[in-house]
Amino acid sequence: MTLSSFYSRGFYRSASLLALLIFSPLALMYAQSDSAILQPTTDNGEWFVLKKEDLAGGTHHTRHAEIFGKYVTGYNYFVLQGIDHVQATALDGGGYFTGIKAIPTESPVGYAVKLFDHALLAPPRTTSYCSGATYAAFIEQLNLIFKEQKIEVSPERMESLRMQEPDGGRREDGIKFWGKWNDDGFGSHYALVQYANMGIEIKPRQARPGDFMNISWQKGLGHSVVFLGYYEDEQHEKNIVYWASQTRTNGFGDEVVPLSRIKHVKAVRLTAPQNLMIFNVDAPVQRDIPGDVIDW
Repeated sequence: MTLSSFYSRGFYRSASLLALLIFSPLALMYAQSDSAILQPTTDNGEWFVLKKEDLAGGTHHTRHAEIFGKYVTGYNYFVLQGIDHVQATALDGGGYFTGIKAIPTESPVGYAVKLFDHALLAPPRTTSYCSGATYAAFIEQLNLIFKEQKIEVSPERMESLRMQEPDGGRREDGIKFWGKWNDDGFGSHYALVQYANMGIEIKPRQARPGDFMNISWQKGLGHSVVFLGYYEDEQHEKNIVYWASQTRTNGFGDEVVPLSRIKHVKAVRLTAPQNLMIFNVDAPVQRDIPGDVIDW
């Protein structure tokens, strides 16, 4: 049985890592690595609640791997390291800006993003916005996971990952990998779960530090974030804690938000980074999917 026929029989998501280990040269990488690190993050299905001291880093810091990394093993740890890399490019947040018709146009983040030394973004501005921040953390996660390996990503897949058109223009929502991540609604689900088959959907009670989440607000619009935890404050109000880019934190930063402001969410987790090498660049996605209520 070939690798392509194996995936085509519906085992894609649940068995992709096993198939890779059996059929791919990357098996050597996994065999030689710490299994507690280079594997999908797991959870026990219980709500993950932070302690007050977990918020000691404040709004702007590069201690996400240190503070929140002790609660996870596996790929999510690399997301937290990725956040620290992104935050280090703008320790004060770097500024928040959106404006698709502005000149120069909005920039997903304010630094030159690369995957394995392949340029994905030459930033037209030094500012950022939410989905750009979370996508940059995802790209840095991949750079860390495959840090010691020379893997081959086809030109068409690398082009799909670009955060702007080759001429520097804005890549429109829904176009290729980044366009799906940046789309309205549950972009990280469209891109990571449906489009690339690199992750799985999880329920809000399963969320752990380093999971990606899209939030729909009670008052409309939405937000793309990296989940850090739930938190009950001294007034016994229940909150969510996340890292993203937003006006209130001047761009990149941690934020604590009451659950009462949230209508529903969609959380996803990277589980199959090796599918970066085989995803179908023309794969369709279903945008009309329901959100999940946080009923903690």
